[in-house]
Amino acid sequence: MIFLLDSFNIQPFNFFSSPLEQFVVHPIFLPFIPKCFFLVITDSFLLLIYILFTLVIFISSVNSLDNKKFDLTVLPRSWQDLLERLNLLVLSLVMENVKVKKNESFVPFLYCIFLAILILNFFGLIPYSFTLTSHLVTTFTIALMAFIGTNIIGVKKHGIHYFSLFLPPGTPVVLSFLLVPIEFFSYLFKPISLSIRLFANMVAGHTLLKVTAGFAYTLMSLGGFLFFLHFVPVLILIPLFALECAVALIQTYVFSVLICIYIDNSLNLH
Repeated sequence: MIFLLDSFNIQPFNFFSSPLEQFVVHPIFLPFIPKCFFLVITDSFLLLIYILFTLVIFISSVNSLDNKKFDLTVLPRSWQDLLERLNLLVLSLVMENVKVKKNESFVPFLYCIFLAILILNFFGLIPYSFTLTSHLVTTFTIALMAFIGTNIIGVKKHGIHYFSLFLPPGTPVVLSFLLVPIEFFSYLFKPISLSIRLFANMVAGHTLLKVTAGFAYTLMSLGGFLFFLHFVPVLILIPLFALECAVALIQTYVFSVLICIYIDNSLNLH
């Protein structure tokens, strides 16, 4: 992201030094600012700008006109068909998990989150790219935004009665002093668990790919008979990459489903 620092030491980057090197944020542009401050523009910030621009184009392509007289489509029709299918997928998620009237009003919100996480997850699988969802601050920011929004929706609908969520019905008064703090803290941990789930899966999968690729590179650099053995980890990389693609899609789906469940809980006070 953009940081203001008193000093910024740029360390040389060794691609094969550690599997965790791929998650390090690196500066791209360092314009000088008076009083010995640096405005640091990093690779993660540039990727975030790119994702926001891509989201605007994707969403506008779905809503663009497409007929013989007015052809204002931003993307080819095949892409537009894919995005409309994603829109139907998100619509089905909302319809199945948010059990209230006019639940389609939550579709644009879930559609933006679904597309953003999906693009970030798959973009991190491109070699020499950056996986923004492998940073806990990114996943926690998205989860916290959704968590605050669901609470605002719940308070707006139920008012002060919304806080009855922390006290199960039929609970004795004596036990309420014990159950209310437990329910309250468990409720606060929802965005933390939601963000850690996505963060941990992205870090684990990319680390496994990096370790396997590094092992293949080491065998290849040794030469001789070991050079031919490097094809074994290279072949292993193929199913691992397919598995990581599936994980990127599944984690996007799980993240969106859980947000839908949180919205439903705040509206129906489960």
